[in-house]
Amino acid sequence: MPGGTRQHFADELARVEAQALGGLDLVAAQLDRVLEAIQHQDVELASMVIANDDLIDGRYLEVHQGLLSLFALQAPVAGDLRIVAALLHVMKNIERMGDQCVNIAKTIPLTGHEPPVHGEILDRVLRMGRGARWEVTQAKSAFAGRDVALAEDLVVRDSEVNALNREIFQLAIDVGTDPDTREWAMHMIMVARAIERIGDNAVDIGEQTAFVVTGLFREFSDSSHPAAPA
Repeated sequence: MPGGTRQHFADELARVEAQALGGLDLVAAQLDRVLEAIQHQDVELASMVIANDDLIDGRYLEVHQGLLSLFALQAPVAGDLRIVAALLHVMKNIERMGDQCVNIAKTIPLTGHEPPVHGEILDRVLRMGRGARWEVTQAKSAFAGRDVALAEDLVVRDSEVNALNREIFQLAIDVGTDPDTREWAMHMIMVARAIERIGDNAVDIGEQTAFVVTGLFREFSDSSHPAAPA
């Protein structure tokens, strides 16, 4: 590949990567909105989250088209191929994160106008959401900086989110016999599961970071792949 052409390819690939990682900013904004909607039982804000999912879906299509255009114009070298393959996975993770935000938003109208909120459960759901948001921003920093150590640290962050998920489940099971409270608690289990999946997708992006740097794909040890008991 001639020098000028090669530089143009590198610049375009960097542009598409920045566009892809910007999708994680969209996810973080969606998480902020949906957590606020849960906290204040804001159905209108939940509807905005659902509508804004088109932005993430649009970003997914833009990045895919950009990567296909690069392939059509140039023959990428091995290092470039790793980045392209990783970005395709990253965008799929981002699209799934957006879908999980929508799933959370859709539960909010189901809980009613003034649901019988259980304080301990709500507190843990919000903490879970903030933890998952941190994972999203950390995954972006790790990939952008090609920082494998920061990517691997996502497993630690994710374990904290997973622990909260288990606590929410137990609290919901023990919430009492009032039907309305139990129904609200069951919805919060669904919300917690969606947040957990967002964290898992952030870990997946961390794994793609390691792949780009090392050329070898390996799964980090997380809740989806528990270690064998001693």
